[in-house]
Amino acid sequence: MYFVEVILPLSLAKTFTYRVSETEFHFIKKGMRVAVPFGKSKMYTGLVMDIHENAPNLYEAKEIHQILDEKPIATEIQLKHWLWIANYYMCGIGDVYRGAFPTGLLLESETIISHKPNVAVNDSELSDDEFLIYEALHHQSSLKVQDIISILNKKNILPVLQKMISKDIIVLEEEIKESYKPKLIRYVKLHSQYETNEGLGQLLEVLKNASKQKEIVLAYFQLQASEKKPVTVKKLIEVSGSTTAAVKALVDKEILEEYFIQHDRVSYDGKASEKQLLLSEVQQTAFDSVKNNLNEKEVCLLHGVTSSGKTEIYIKFIEEYLSSGKQILYLLPEIALTTQLVSRLRLHFGDKVAVFHSKYSNNERVEVWKQTLENSEKAQIVIGARSALFLPFADLGLLIVDEEHEQTFKQVDPAPRYHARDSAIVLANLHKAKVLLGSATPSIETYFNTQTDKYGLVSLSERYNNVRMPEIVLVDLKDKHFRKRMTGHFSDLLIEEITEALTLGEQVILFQNRRGYSPIIECLTCGHVPHCQQCDVSLTFHKHKNQLRCHYCGYSIAKPTHCHSCSSIDLTTKGFGTEQIEQELISLFPKAKTWRMDQDTTRGKFGFEKIIDSFKNREIDILVGTQMLAKGLDFDNVSLVGIMNADNMLHHPDFRAFERSYQMMTQVAGRAGRADKQGKVVIQTYNPNHNTIQQVTNHNYLGMYKEQLYDRQIYKYPPYFRIIKLTLKNKDYDKLKEGAMWLYQVLSQNLNMPVLGPEEPAINRIRNEYIRTILIKIPQNLPLGSTKKTIQKMLNSFEAVAQYRAIKVIINVDFY
Repeated sequence: MYFVEVILPLSLAKTFTYRVSETEFHFIKKGMRVAVPFGKSKMYTGLVMDIHENAPNLYEAKEIHQILDEKPIATEIQLKHWLWIANYYMCGIGDVYRGAFPTGLLLESETIISHKPNVAVNDSELSDDEFLIYEALHHQSSLKVQDIISILNKKNILPVLQKMISKDIIVLEEEIKESYKPKLIRYVKLHSQYETNEGLGQLLEVLKNASKQKEIVLAYFQLQASEKKPVTVKKLIEVSGSTTAAVKALVDKEILEEYFIQHDRVSYDGKASEKQLLLSEVQQTAFDSVKNNLNEKEVCLLHGVTSSGKTEIYIKFIEEYLSSGKQILYLLPEIALTTQLVSRLRLHFGDKVAVFHSKYSNNERVEVWKQTLENSEKAQIVIGARSALFLPFADLGLLIVDEEHEQTFKQVDPAPRYHARDSAIVLANLHKAKVLLGSATPSIETYFNTQTDKYGLVSLSERYNNVRMPEIVLVDLKDKHFRKRMTGHFSDLLIEEITEALTLGEQVILFQNRRGYSPIIECLTCGHVPHCQQCDVSLTFHKHKNQLRCHYCGYSIAKPTHCHSCSSIDLTTKGFGTEQIEQELISLFPKAKTWRMDQDTTRGKFGFEKIIDSFKNREIDILVGTQMLAKGLDFDNVSLVGIMNADNMLHHPDFRAFERSYQMMTQVAGRAGRADKQGKVVIQTYNPNHNTIQQVTNHNYLGMYKEQLYDRQIYKYPPYFRIIKLTLKNKDYDKLKEGAMWLYQVLSQNLNMPVLGPEEPAINRIRNEYIRTILIKIPQNLPLGSTKKTIQKMLNSFEAVAQYRAIKVIINVDFY
C-alpha cells in the first residue's frame, strides 16, 4: 500500500492521506499537484507534501484522480516556510497554500470557466476533448468544472483544461482584464534655434505668408507669458482657434517641437544609466557600511530620510547579487508603487525584472511562478507586493523590503494573516540569504532590533544632492478660529502659501485622512444622527452622490430632507472629509484644477494610475487625498504639502497612534520639494505643542522612538510583549457575550500572562455581527511556541462546546 500526504486549499489545519499505485508512488515527488476527490462529490487540486506507506487509521484513504505535474511545482524550502507561517500565525496550512498559489494552478470542481472572446481557434488543432469543451462553451457562456466532467464523461480533465488555458482558448471566471496605458499629453515648445532675438526675426520671416501658422506661434508666446507652465497642444489650438493640421505643419517645419512629459522622465533616466551608478559620497559610504553589516548579520536596516536616494543603493546591491547569479526579491507595500519602480529598474536591468501582484491576470502570474521556479533569466529580479513572498525561488540571495514600516505589509483578511516583513526574514533564513530593510520612519520593533544588535543599522541623514529638508510650519487652529482668520477649513496662512505656489506654476498636495464629505449629519432640534442598520456606526455623507453611506458594509440611503426621528428640517453636518476640502478649494481657487484621490475616486482598476499620471502631466494643480498619498511616490514639481488636521490621527484609539501619526506626517511631508528647491509643509493642528507634532517639525525620529519605547514598556506593548488578538463574532449578542466570557476565563486561568477582555471594540457590530475582542500579551521571556500550542488547545475545546460552535473566532498574531 502506498500513500501520499496532501495539502488541500481549504481552511483546514491538517493534511489528508490518499492512496496511490506503485508506479505513481515512484513517480510522485514532494511539491507536485494532484487532483483529489474530497467530500461526496467535490474535486480539488492538492499539493503533495510527503510520500509514505502508513495507512491512516481514522478513515479509509481514497485514491487520487491523477497527477497534474511532470516535475514539482513548489520547492521544499517553500513548504518549510508555509509550515512556519501556519504555525506562527496560527492558521491552517490549507489557508497558506490557497493564499500562496496563483488561482490558475488551483482548479477545482467549483471553478467557473468561460470562453475567451474574439480568439480565432483552428478546429483541426484541438484534440477531441478540447473540441467538445470548446463547442459546449459556444452554447453556454460559462461552465463549472463539474459540468465539464459530465460532458466529457471522464474524471481526469484538469490537464485538458490547463492545456486550453495555456493556449488562451478559455479563461477562469474571476479575471476580467483590461490593460492600462498611461495617458500621454502632447506639449509643444519652440525649436531651440528660434529662442534668441535674431531667431525670432528669422521666424517671422519664414512665416511671412502663412498667416494661420503665424497666429499659432503668436498664441504660443501669449500662453507662455501668461501661464508659467508647459503649453499643451490642446490649449494652443483652443486659444489660437486653428486646427491640429496647422500645428502639425509647424512641427514638420521644425519650428515647434512636440514632447511628452511622461516620456521625458524615462528618456532622461535612460541617458543617466551609465553615469547613475556613481553614487554620491554619502550614498557610497552608506552602501559600504550596509555591505559590512550584512557580512556579520542577516538583516540590515537602511534608515534614510525621505528622498535620500535609497533606491539607487538598492539598485547597486541588486547588481552585485545579480553578478553572483542569485535571485533578488524586492517587496513594496503598495501595488501603486510597483508601477513607478518597475520602469526605473527595467532601464537598468532590461527584461530580468518580473512583476508579481494581485492585479496581474492568472496567466501572467502562473508564468512568473514558473520562471521563478526554473530560475530563468526573465525572473532574476522579482518586484511585488506582499504576495510575491510565496513564489518558489530556486536560489534567493537578497530580499529588499522597502518602506518596511507600512501597515499594508500585514494581511488582514483572509487568513493567512501574515506580516510580509517578518515572513521575509524567515524565508531569507531558510535560503541563507540577506535582508535589507529600508525606511525613512522605521517601525519601532525594527529599530528596537537594531538597538539590541539583532539587525545592523545604517543611517542616511541628508537628502540626495543636498536638497534641504522641507520647512515645516505649524498653524494653531485654536488661535486662528479665535481671531476669525479661517475660511472654511483653511487658515489664512495656508491660503497664502497655496496662492504663491500656484502663481509659480507649482503643484500642491493636501492631506486629510477621511473620505466623504462629512462623517456625521445631525438634527439641530433633537440631536438625532442617522446610523447604519447593520453596523454600529454613523453614516458618512457623500455629496457628489447625495447619499449617506456606511464605510463598513456599503449600506446607503439618499440624503434625508428632514430628521427621521422628529421630522425637523434643521440638519447640519459635522466633521469634514476630502470631498468637503475639494468643494472649498473650488470656491477659493476657481482657476486651479483640483482633484481628489481616495477610495471613491480610485475604485476602478486603474483609477490610481490615472490620477497619478495626470498629476505628473501637470493637468492637476491641487491634489487632495487620504493616506494613499503618503506612500513613497515621487513628483518633482510639488512645492507645498498641507496637512488639514493633524489631530484626528493622534487621537486614534490604538497604542500605535503616535508612531503612526509621526510616520504618516513625515512621509506626507517628504513629498514636498523633491527636485532642487526646498519644499514647504503646513500642518494645521489644535495642539501645536504636542510632542509628536514637535518631533515631526524637527525631524526628530530618535526622540519619538525613545518616548514611545518608554510608554510601551510601562503599558506592556511590543516590542516588549507579543500580542495575539482574538476576535469573536456572532449575530446573537447574548450568546457571544457568554462565549467570550467563557473563553476569557479559560485563557486567564491557564496562562500566567496578561489577558485583557472580552472587550467590545469601538465599532461593536458590522454587517449584523456583534464583535468582542480578547488580547493576550506574551512577555519576551516566555517561549512563544508552547504558549501558542496552549492557546490553540483552549480554542479547540471552545469549539467543542456545542452552544459556542456558531461563534466565529479569528486569530490575529502580531496584529499591528
